[in-house]
Amino acid sequence: MITVKTTEGLQAFCDRAKAHDYVTVDTEFLRERTYYSKLCLVQLAVPGDAEEDAVLVDPLASGIDLAPLYELFKDESVVKVFHAARQDLEIFYIQGQVIPKPLFDTQVAAMVCGFGEQVGYETLVRKIAKESLDKTSRFTDWSRRPLTSAQETYALADVTHLRVIYEYLDKEIKRTGRQKWVEEEEEILTSPSTYVVHPDEAWKRVKTRTNSGKFLAAVKELAAFRESYAQSRDIPRSRVYKDDAMLELASTKPQTPEDLSRSRLLLREARRGDIADGIFAAIAAAAKYGAGDMPIADRSNEKLQVNPALADMLRVLLKAKSDNYNVAAKMIASASDLDRIAAGERDVTALRGWRLEVFGDDALRLCEGKIGLAVKGQKVDVIAL
Repeated sequence: MITVKTTEGLQAFCDRAKAHDYVTVDTEFLRERTYYSKLCLVQLAVPGDAEEDAVLVDPLASGIDLAPLYELFKDESVVKVFHAARQDLEIFYIQGQVIPKPLFDTQVAAMVCGFGEQVGYETLVRKIAKESLDKTSRFTDWSRRPLTSAQETYALADVTHLRVIYEYLDKEIKRTGRQKWVEEEEEILTSPSTYVVHPDEAWKRVKTRTNSGKFLAAVKELAAFRESYAQSRDIPRSRVYKDDAMLELASTKPQTPEDLSRSRLLLREARRGDIADGIFAAIAAAAKYGAGDMPIADRSNEKLQVNPALADMLRVLLKAKSDNYNVAAKMIASASDLDRIAAGERDVTALRGWRLEVFGDDALRLCEGKIGLAVKGQKVDVIAL
């Protein structure tokens, strides 16, 4: 088992990888105590059975530079294969300002090929590679050195079995002519905007039931401060203050340290120093919002006038299409998509791209009364009306 600890060693492997059609990639990282993921290990493999065809790369080794890996990621003659790539790609984008292309995400491909919703790597290893995984090292501190042999074996298995899985799924995707489906799904993964968090947008992730403009203005400013503070110090958002404490602050609008001391939910560290100053500044900034500046919560789904009978028929149609195409139903359309279609909305994900062909066209015809559904034994058929 080879562990690469030098830039020269990494360069040598990446040069070899450029001679192959694909390279499989995985990472191990920690994020419990930081805002950004801490990259602890990179696993790489190319086709072949030789020991040097699969390596571990130690990004914590003294003096190592990951630049050769980033150059490999930019080489569009080599497919970069991941499973459930989002967190891995976020790490590489944040640290190296690079997104691997072309990308092949085996989780996306597996859903397109009928392996179910959010299918796990272990399931694909069992069903496609006909192997089993040793899960004993799944929950481990990957920043500690030296790694044990069990950890190294576990980590390397994440890319060696991935070769078999990729080759199977790639053939299946090409056989069914669904390359475009996979490419559409991976567009979000390969967009840099997916991995950039703007503090001014952070408030939209906070769940609140109120429509009060003044309250939401305070939430917006408090969330923006928390995001900026956490980013600049690389600490989790919850170390600044949690959502429930933020909502309490937005409601009570503290003006003095004495006001903060009465908070039931605020961490002790947040009642003084830079965080306290940030809270006061956020509350003051929110107080200056004019009537036209107030943020408005997205309550569109709550106001939908859903036709329940039509929504139920759309669910039946979705199940029939899912079975017919052997594609995970949730990949075609979410429950929210179906409700929005049944409420008359048409700017819906399920009505765009490959989904329009698979499901959307018939969904619209069903809404317009042009088709109906008929049950024949265990099968649901679409019939013209």
